[in-house]
Amino acid sequence: MKDIEIDILLIEDNVHDAELTKRALMKDNVVRHITHLKNGEAALDFLFGEGQYTGRNTDNKPKVILLDLKMPKVSGLEVLEKIKSHELTKKIPVLVLTSSKEHPDVEKSYLLGANSYIIKPVDFDNFRKAVNELGIYWMHISQPLL
Repeated sequence: MKDIEIDILLIEDNVHDAELTKRALMKDNVVRHITHLKNGEAALDFLFGEGQYTGRNTDNKPKVILLDLKMPKVSGLEVLEKIKSHELTKKIPVLVLTSSKEHPDVEKSYLLGANSYIIKPVDFDNFRKAVNELGIYWMHISQPLL
């Protein structure tokens, strides 16, 4: 059985924000397959084939990761650090999508290897538009590092 190719791995603990993000990305068929995980611990287990994801084909990597920073169990910054320091995952583009405007979060995200830092717009229409444009750029315009 062939694994379903993962376009985007969404790591977001807020169910409402996750649903809005998924709807925006599915609009106009920007992406086909979004995998949503609700905390950093689950995300790391998924990416590295551990815990409840033991045996998962880790060669089936997401094309892009959308990562919230403020999450329970393992923070987004910890997830980012592990992703960018591991040979298996360091080439995957990680876009921080968060409500944090705090300068230390922005700076640390880039120092750890984030490819982009996006502050979630509060207004629904602006949020949907921003996420849709992110999906178009990262899935169809940007050239991946192979």
